[in-house]
Amino acid sequence: MKYRRALRYALSILALLVLAPAVVLVALHMPAFGGQLLAYGATVNAHVPSMRQATNVVTAIIFDVRGADTLGEEFIFAAAITGLAVLLRGGRGEDASREPIHADGRQLPARSEAVALLIRWMLPATIAFSLYVMAHGQLTPGGGFQAGAMLASALLLLFLGDGYRSWRQVVPPVVMQLLEALGAVGCVAVGLLPMLLGAGFLENVLPQGQPKSLTGGGLIPLFNVAVGMAITGGFVNALVEFLEETRVPKEGDS
Repeated sequence: MKYRRALRYALSILALLVLAPAVVLVALHMPAFGGQLLAYGATVNAHVPSMRQATNVVTAIIFDVRGADTLGEEFIFAAAITGLAVLLRGGRGEDASREPIHADGRQLPARSEAVALLIRWMLPATIAFSLYVMAHGQLTPGGGFQAGAMLASALLLLFLGDGYRSWRQVVPPVVMQLLEALGAVGCVAVGLLPMLLGAGFLENVLPQGQPKSLTGGGLIPLFNVAVGMAITGGFVNALVEFLEETRVPKEGDS
């Protein structure tokens, strides 16, 4: 065991020594803050807001200009969550329980009424703000990725306030798995929709709407929602798998 630990330390130090010069070179050659925009950035800033009626240029790039890349990233995320589930279930089996988590030697703290009350106030507000971030992704900083992570975190608050059993009853894994699958399918459907109208994959064929309004962006809001669904379901599924790892199965569980 000591030999393996020493080997890991040695490999880590070696990796740092190899990568450190590259990090320094990148840092030294970065453009100065507030400096002149490169040609790509200047072109995007000049044309995308008027072409898509989207004031958040970053979201317009992610969900329109380079939408095919984003679609690939979405399926990388789905594959990662699937790999996580396969890896962890391979050790403990497929069973998932609504019983509170427990592990030998770990003292479960008593439920705090004050924490539960605070979280019951925070939960609806966090969910509402997450939906706001998702809906306004083409207008202000945010979008499907950020909103999905926020929604998953909001649902985790229920576990922190009311415990594992209540959390599992309100957030059943099968629903989250379905949500992730529908989000991934929705991303592809958004890309295929223009093809039904004779356009290219992910080509923005919907009306652009009005600037600074929820109707702006054409396909961008639909892509946003699909990504938000997939990210929410994926993160919650990951949380279920990690929490199940600390539960001691009852006799007879698979």
